[in-house]
Amino acid sequence: MNMPTDQAALDALIRQRLDEILPQKLEELKAAKTPSMTIIATKGTLDWAYPPFILASTAAALGWNVSIFFTFYGLNLLKKDISDLKVSPLGNPGMPMKMPFGPGWFKGINWNIPNLIQAGIPGFESMATMLMKQTIKNNGVADIPELRSLSIEAGVNMIGCQMTVDLFGFTRDDFIPEVKEYCGAATFLPMAQQADVSLYM
Repeated sequence: MNMPTDQAALDALIRQRLDEILPQKLEELKAAKTPSMTIIATKGTLDWAYPPFILASTAAALGWNVSIFFTFYGLNLLKKDISDLKVSPLGNPGMPMKMPFGPGWFKGINWNIPNLIQAGIPGFESMATMLMKQTIKNNGVADIPELRSLSIEAGVNMIGCQMTVDLFGFTRDDFIPEVKEYCGAATFLPMAQQADVSLYM
């Protein structure tokens, strides 16, 4: 006859113990968990190559598990030779041109060149790329091949989008051998869902 009362007392005791133990256990699990990050890289220009590699190499250096999913033009960043990446200021209002040479006052000028002029001057993209590369060199910033190597050495998982590989007629021989996985969105999305941080670039 005392079963319901005994059961209620037992349930209350269990709840009390859980309230005491659970917060600490959750904190211990949180502290022991390795943070993770996934990045979707969609652009293959010189300037847009920096964000995914900088963030990935930094997070990996901090001990995070990092995966980058390269899709569409982002696949260019997985090619064996990426020394010819270009930057296009055309249609990029956030990119005023600054000169990487000359006196300080000259280097401080923002050269906001209208798109109409940029589109009409032959070789403007090559000139902008040369200026960007010189600016990177002047400031001691690592180039993209170096950043990619640092990311690989730090254990960043490089993933190629199989659909884009097929779409653009690439073969796996076009890419660095460190790309161990080629998959589609259905495979990548669960990885992104489980990650602590997911970024699109």
